[in-house]
Amino acid sequence: MGIGCEAGKIERVLSGVEVGAGIRVLSGDSTAYAYTNDLSREGLLEAAKIVSHAAAGGKKEVNLDFTRVKPLVDFKFEERPEDVSTERKAALVEAADKAARAVDQNRIKQVMVGYGDVVQKVTIANSNGDYVEDERIRTRLMVQAIASAGSIMQTGYEAVGSLCGFELFKSNPPEVVAEAAARRALEMLEAKPAPTGKMPVVMASEAGGTMVHEACGHGLEADLVQKNLSVYAGKKGQVVAAKEVSVYDDATIDNRYGSYRFDDEGVPARKVCLIENGVLTDFMYDRLTAVKENRQSNGHGRRESYQHKPVPRMGNTCIAPGKTDPEKIIKDTQNGLLVKKMGGGQVNTTTGDFVFDVAEGYLIKDGQIGPLVRGATLTGNGPEVLRIVEMVGSDLGFTIGTCGKDGQGVPVSDAQPTMAIKQLIVGGTAKSEPNARIRRI
Repeated sequence: MGIGCEAGKIERVLSGVEVGAGIRVLSGDSTAYAYTNDLSREGLLEAAKIVSHAAAGGKKEVNLDFTRVKPLVDFKFEERPEDVSTERKAALVEAADKAARAVDQNRIKQVMVGYGDVVQKVTIANSNGDYVEDERIRTRLMVQAIASAGSIMQTGYEAVGSLCGFELFKSNPPEVVAEAAARRALEMLEAKPAPTGKMPVVMASEAGGTMVHEACGHGLEADLVQKNLSVYAGKKGQVVAAKEVSVYDDATIDNRYGSYRFDDEGVPARKVCLIENGVLTDFMYDRLTAVKENRQSNGHGRRESYQHKPVPRMGNTCIAPGKTDPEKIIKDTQNGLLVKKMGGGQVNTTTGDFVFDVAEGYLIKDGQIGPLVRGATLTGNGPEVLRIVEMVGSDLGFTIGTCGKDGQGVPVSDAQPTMAIKQLIVGGTAKSEPNARIRRI
């Protein structure tokens, strides 16, 4: 179900049921995929007939003695979305809208609230005899507030989501989420123009893992690696990051937005270490890319729905916490930029080059958090950034999102600790502080 609120009114309530099946045939390097919403015997046989033309060679014996695959992890749902009335969900959305506007009734000009939940039941079977039944329940809430003063207009955004039911809002009250978005928009009205130039950057854990997802994560997906469209192609076993940096993808983390018991090929989810102490150790595989390297999939074949074929995708991608006190990282930074919230951006997976917007950033002066700035961008290269990480904090912060690839989107989470990066190019409208530097510990 989806509920949207704009201009103080519930504008849309969408609810429905979608049912269908997809059939995939792998033959050598060829892949054929067909889907249908006709689940009758005739409809399924027709889809199977279509994809069977992709198979080469003679007939192959198929094992139809299915064995149920057991997950390596389990998740519990306390309050299923279908057991919550539409009126109660709408009331939650309206409460968020009112809370955001109440922060400043004069300067908050517009509020948009979006609620969504999905209950997905999946059955997967293959010619190896594997049989999987799974259920996924995800719930989320997003609030965007727009504030203006004179000719200045700024936006604040906050979102929460999890692999869970309506119990999400026990720990994330909608009013708190809304107030955070509104206050961020208001604070940005008073922000100073961001500096320009090369300088140390501290990425706070609150910024979440947008950097690792975009600048690093996609390049660790096996299909891009095998097509030489990744900067990490051919570098397994090599040093690709500072020794303080370890990166993993773990879809088994309890109740995270990108978590799942099984991927969309029926492979049990598991934690996969991608970079360990700076050394590239693995990639994210689905069954197809795994077969090409004569290995097993590590549970990263994901798809948006039955209408899409699985491809290697991230789940919960994280930079592992270190041992340094986050406050010490800021104190040891003489001058630079503290990033607490990331915005949108672009990345070239072939080269690793990226440009990101900073939604909330502060100047650091003499080891102290200084004034809020606006209009900052970060420009750099993902692999190079991982190499010049100076310090890694002991904390860990998550963000949620929908990751797009090959025309389909899947829910993901990203996480990182507070990190000190030796130098990034910061784009803004003010001059940077001279002689910016960071003290090593």
